[in-house]
Amino acid sequence: MSLDHGDPGDAPSVPPPLTEVVDARRPSAAEEARTIAGSTNIGTLASLTSDGSPWASFITYGLLGGSPVLCVSHMAEHGRNLAGDGRASIAIVAPNAEADPLASARITLAGHVERPTGDELAAARQAHLAGVPAAKYYIDFSDFSVWVLRVDRVRWVGGYGRMDSATAADYSSAAPDPVSPGAAGAIVHLNDDHADSLLAMAQTLGGFPDTTSAVCTGADRYGLDLRVHTPRGIAYTRVGYSEPINALSELRSATVDLARRARA
Repeated sequence: MSLDHGDPGDAPSVPPPLTEVVDARRPSAAEEARTIAGSTNIGTLASLTSDGSPWASFITYGLLGGSPVLCVSHMAEHGRNLAGDGRASIAIVAPNAEADPLASARITLAGHVERPTGDELAAARQAHLAGVPAAKYYIDFSDFSVWVLRVDRVRWVGGYGRMDSATAADYSSAAPDPVSPGAAGAIVHLNDDHADSLLAMAQTLGGFPDTTSAVCTGADRYGLDLRVHTPRGIAYTRVGYSEPINALSELRSATVDLARRARA
């Protein structure tokens, strides 16, 4: 017996906010993408074979600005593919411990690869070595070449129900988030030791005065993501700092200020 997805109307509804969310600022799709690209050094490269068939392969990369820098061998199929047709894309998944892989944040960077020359080649080579230190053992072999992916299009997915696109220009000019990559410990601390403050934030700043408990699920330079439990069901909301922060070391003072504002 086969099963379909059923009537979408059967899905549990998400309760809306009851009051105004005071500050829902969050990173743009371009900022999210730059952050994910900088959070790891592995991805899946999609290239085209000589007959135009798609070919996916595991790769490592460094970053020159936001552009992935690859070092691939011509003996590898993807190396020959890039030499024959520069169109390519890279899928990158943010490293995390999500139980459901589809809840993980990920991006696709699509564009075309080029062989850098001159000063850019030296910078690209160093960028790849900075991202992939083990490449020092093979980067100068004669069959290996350095390629830079010129990003033309960006797609970001933040998990279920959160996705957006970014232009190449916005992606290039965006800065990686300075807080979220190292915030896991602070998030655990907030949930373990400051549940009452999170509850107050959700009730007075996050638009859910009927919240019975709240869990912090993310932190970035603009604010906190909260999962709230209410008698109407489970929802997600956002509480923003008074001002964006520029370092992980500023997160504690920003959350203390959020707690103060929530209780004012």
